[in-house]
Amino acid sequence: MELNLNIASFRKLAISFLLLLFLSTVNRAKAQYLTLEGQTGGFLTPTAYVVESAKGRVFSHPAIGYHFIDAKQVIGDFQTFSITEGFANRGEIGYTRSYHTLGDSTVPADGAFSNLWNFNGMNIFHGKVVGIRDGQFGPWTPGLAVGGVVRTGDKFVSGAILSEVAALEGASVPAKSYTNGDLYVAATKTWAKPPVPFLLNLGFKQTNGTIFGIGGQSTRFGGRFFGGLGIPLPGPFKTVWVPSAGFTQEPHTAQNLNLLLPAGGHLPTTLDYAVRVTQREHPHFAFDIGIGQVAGNIGTAVLPTGYPPPYPATIALPVNLQARHVVGMGISIRP
Repeated sequence: MELNLNIASFRKLAISFLLLLFLSTVNRAKAQYLTLEGQTGGFLTPTAYVVESAKGRVFSHPAIGYHFIDAKQVIGDFQTFSITEGFANRGEIGYTRSYHTLGDSTVPADGAFSNLWNFNGMNIFHGKVVGIRDGQFGPWTPGLAVGGVVRTGDKFVSGAILSEVAALEGASVPAKSYTNGDLYVAATKTWAKPPVPFLLNLGFKQTNGTIFGIGGQSTRFGGRFFGGLGIPLPGPFKTVWVPSAGFTQEPHTAQNLNLLLPAGGHLPTTLDYAVRVTQREHPHFAFDIGIGQVAGNIGTAVLPTGYPPPYPATIALPVNLQARHVVGMGISIRP
């Protein structure tokens, strides 16, 4: 009987201790770091927080971020370098440069589609304003922010297709450069009470960029949802580990993609599963590592063979982007 009471007491004590650790770390988990496109947020999606400014100061120390995405043999690899400046804990602006490395698939068909990403990257500008701070009107009040993203020099997919189709017909046409962007609203709530602390983020955006511009220009400016959930856990050496999952709905297709896929293409919702490691107190860095699900087989391309009769004039090839298991990592630093 005494042993059972001791075990029960130990369990209660252990649970209480872990809960106190959770509660002591969850508020600090709100100190956000940079997404792939440079906004404060998760790995991919922005939140209703901005780069923190010290008490009594308008300007923050700028946050600097680096991300690497291994998008496999067809799409290739992406690296982004970001800098973001916060203002009075109410706003932020920033710039990201995206660099791309061509895929290395040895499959001829996949190698041909890699040419749709045969460009060195694009420029990304972003800004955000917090209208309501998390908890401003009570414990249940989520933070609310509006923001925007502008991508320039985007030649991926939509711009490249025009050049590729012209080449198949024996002509030479340079790839077209597109400008696309997002307008979004994000609601974010950090809950630091039992039974489980969490950080929940939900948002809606109007966009004409497919897969953050990596998939090219969408056919119209349309509405898409995004969101994510993170659970802060205490880690060793005064760190916090935040496993999280997120999603971003994508436009179903990209502009000019019908020239290669007459029956149309389909791009699924982008999913990401990541773990963030940061400091428990006064955090100045964060390290993210995760896996993304982007796109696999998006349709069937019909391409000319170039052979005379009796050979067929065209050939149908499935387009598999081989990006259902994309590996990514990122690091953010704020002095």
